[in-house]
Amino acid sequence: MHVLVVGTVALDSIETPFGAVDRALGGSATYIAMAARYVSRPVGVVAVVGGDFPAAYLETLRACDLDLEGVTVEPAGKTFAWGGRYHYDLNDRETCFTHLNVLERFEPVVPVAFREGGVVCLGNLDPGIQAQVLEQVRSPALVLCDTMNFWIEHTPEALRALLRRIDVLIVNDAEARELAGEPNLVKAARVIRDMGPRILVIKKGEHGALLFYDEVVFSAPAYPLEDIQDPTGAGDAFMGGFAGYVARCGRVDEDTLRRAVVFGSAMASFTVERFGPAGLLGLSGEAIARRLEAFRTLAHIPFDPAQVVP
Repeated sequence: MHVLVVGTVALDSIETPFGAVDRALGGSATYIAMAARYVSRPVGVVAVVGGDFPAAYLETLRACDLDLEGVTVEPAGKTFAWGGRYHYDLNDRETCFTHLNVLERFEPVVPVAFREGGVVCLGNLDPGIQAQVLEQVRSPALVLCDTMNFWIEHTPEALRALLRRIDVLIVNDAEARELAGEPNLVKAARVIRDMGPRILVIKKGEHGALLFYDEVVFSAPAYPLEDIQDPTGAGDAFMGGFAGYVARCGRVDEDTLRRAVVFGSAMASFTVERFGPAGLLGLSGEAIARRLEAFRTLAHIPFDPAQVVP
């Protein structure tokens, strides 16, 4: 089953306590697509870049066997650029600049091959642009969406309208609380799902992720890493891994969703080990399998209630 990814392809300038990069390949669509392609093909990308976007970065994306028919290059424009600085608490991020550039005029056009069925990933964008994508696709198997506090605060009506049209919302804990107006995450999840999405994933960074589906609440741990270089894109890689796994299985049920959360968490853990999307390049099947096995071991509870409760 194919995966359609709509989002940003960007030039990121990132500084962490462990190093820095300038105008590196980034953007939500980049991370989502790079993670999804490890378990599902084809993966199509819809985005826009400017004439300043390095040809080498396009080659990097092509080398990942991504379908770039939906990537528009505006020769006279400049690529969306973002700059951020992290401190030793890597959950604390300071945005240094955001230059929308060609993104201000972005009108997504979904290639014909990706308009029917498949899994649709709406990366973090204006809800109006995300809605334009849904107007172009028919009978998707699953629609996933990401958003952020900016859209929650500045485009609440458009976001609410969009939430009624999606299946899965993936947000972090702060965004979930703000969207629901509720500090308790379990209560916030109920409020958000009443807005439309039947499946909700709340990312909690180094504390893992929560899945809410029907009456099920599933908690997956984060992988404990000794070497974390750059958390940029980890949430997008999570979405890509989640979407790719569901597309590979071709069904949506409790077991598939639980495993999708773990696979997404594994992709996120690879991402943070290097700057930019470098951690998602050249992963072997063996490396992914080892990481998934580590998650299984990490979450295993060798506990028999009968030994305690008579």
